[in-house]
This record gives sequence, C-alpha cells and structure tokens, in this order.
Amino acid sequence: MQVSRRKFFKICAGGMAGTSAAMLGFAPSEALAAPREYKLLRAKETRQSCTYCAVGCGMLMYSLGDGAMNSRGKLFHVEGDPDHPVSRGALCPKGAGVLDYVNSPNRLQYPEYRAPGSDKWERISWHDAIHKVAKLLKEDRDANWEATNAEGTPVNRWATTGFLTASAASNETALLTQKFGRAFGMLVLDNQAST
Repeated sequence: MQVSRRKFFKICAGGMAGTSAAMLGFAPSEALAAPREYKLLRAKETRQSCTYCAVGCGMLMYSLGDGAMNSRGKLFHVEGDPDHPVSRGALCPKGAGVLDYVNSPNRLQYPEYRAPGSDKWERISWHDAIHKVAKLLKEDRDANWEATNAEGTPVNRWATTGFLTASAASNETALLTQKFGRAFGMLVLDNQAST
C-alpha cells in the first residue's frame, strides 16, 4: 500500500481526532471496570524508622482503627518506604518481621518491677517507674561521686553507672543524650549501633 504525504497527514489527523474525542468524554466510563476492595484502602498509613539497628530504614505501617476508646488500632501490614533516603523501600528480615513482634501477645507494653529476692514481676505505673529509676540513680551518684582523683586533681566524675542509647536515634537525640549524661558526670556513654 502506497501512503502519500497527504494520506499520511489524514491518518494522523484522524487518529488525533479520535483520541481527542475520547478525552472529551466519549470514552467508556470507569463504571465498566469491576470494583475491587483493596486491603490498604481504609488503612491509616504511618511512617516510621525501624529501631532494630543503627541503619534506621524507613517503614510504612498500615493499621485499622482510629485508636479511640471504642476502636483500638491494629497493625496489619508493614512495607519498606520507597521515599526514605536510607533504605529506598528495602527492609531486612528483622524489619520485615516487625509485624509479628508488634502483635505478639508476649510483648511488654508497660513497666514491670521485680523486687530483690522475688521471682515475680509486678506491674507498676509509668510515674512510679520514673521515680524509682531517678531515686536509684541519685543514690548511686551520691555514693560513688569522685570529686578528685588520687593526686588531688579535680575530676568530678561518676564512673559506676553508664548510659546506653538507642540505635536509631537522630543526631539531635544523640547530642541531648550526651549532654544529659555528661551533666551528671557520667563517663560511660555508648550507643547500640550494631545489627
């Protein structure tokens, strides 16, 4: 079949007119497509950094329920965040398995205390837990404070207690943690930065 220049332009113009007419509303409507229920359609999406190691991969966590008194939110799907600059959508097996950890019936969700010599843990309030930790820190600091070393040089240190920070902490959180520990005179400050 011979296509002249004039015929080529007629074919192109006809194709363009047909696609333009379709875009003006003459195309089949979306009602012809079968309706589908997507599992993430009604879910609440939450962005999170994985806390298992120091890498800090990005996660997208999906839950149902608004978290109100009558509807407790339940996590049901986790995937890597493709927009996260660290992981670009990838998760290691530990990060991908966070769904089982979060929904585990054995997950600790409140502070517990085991008295010296006891074999049972008892649930305490957050207020009591914070006050108990503060009291123990104060007692240890008062008992083990070193104002001077053996030569008489002022050192102002507290060497019997240390501070271990979280692995996925931001630079700002790490700076505040260092300042907090140093203000108390702590020498032993470390970060859990391994997988």
